[in-house]
This record gives sequence, C-alpha cells and structure tokens, in this order.
Amino acid sequence: QVQLVESGGGLVQPGGSLRLSCAAAGRIVSINNMGWYRQVSGKERELVAVITSGGSTNYADSVKGRFTISSDNAKNTVYLQMNSLKPEDTAVYYCNVVGLERKYGMKYGMNYWGKGTLVTVSS
Repeated sequence: QVQLVESGGGLVQPGGSLRLSCAAAGRIVSINNMGWYRQVSGKERELVAVITSGGSTNYADSVKGRFTISSDNAKNTVYLQMNSLKPEDTAVYYCNVVGLERKYGMKYGMNYWGKGTLVTVSS
C-alpha cells in the first residue's frame, strides 16, 4: 500500500500564492509520474499539472504561466507552486501518483490518490 500526504492548502486572496506538497510513502518500486488534479463540487475532476520522473511537465491551459509543478524524486514528493491565484482556482486539489509498487513480493502497477486539500481564493 502507498500513502499520499498532501499539505499546503488554505485561504488566499486573489493574486496571492500558495504552495502545495504531496509526499508518497510505502512500498514504492518506481514512479512514472506525479500530478495534481482539482475538483469543484458538481464538476468532474480535471488535470492541473503533471510531471514525469524524467522531469517533463504538462499543464492545463488555465494555469499555464501561473502554476509550476516540480518534484524531488529522492523524496517521492511533488510540489505545486501556485501564483496569481484567481477565484476560479478555488477547488479541492488532489495529488496522484502512477508507477510500480511491491506487493506480495511482486511488482504491481499503482495509481493512488491523495485525500485532497482545499484551496479557496477569495477576498
């Protein structure tokens, strides 16, 4: 089993910044990519940003130029630096990890989600 621990959400004024962190722990063999998704009540979960183990990144058009995803592979941790936040960025942000884990002495594909952290952008 792999656990994801997210932190960094909260209330911020429009134009402000927040930094989210997500650390993965457990019987991890390797990580292909880690990412952040967000969801507003009544809407589907959407991709915010993803980073591969090789450092390639992909962003939703709505956050390009404002958000930066980075990772510390040695710590199995992914970060999301969010700048110039807008009210429409308000959502629950979820961390995701995809890769391989060890179970029963064998390697299995893994795809885990964090519990989510609330980001509220409001004056």
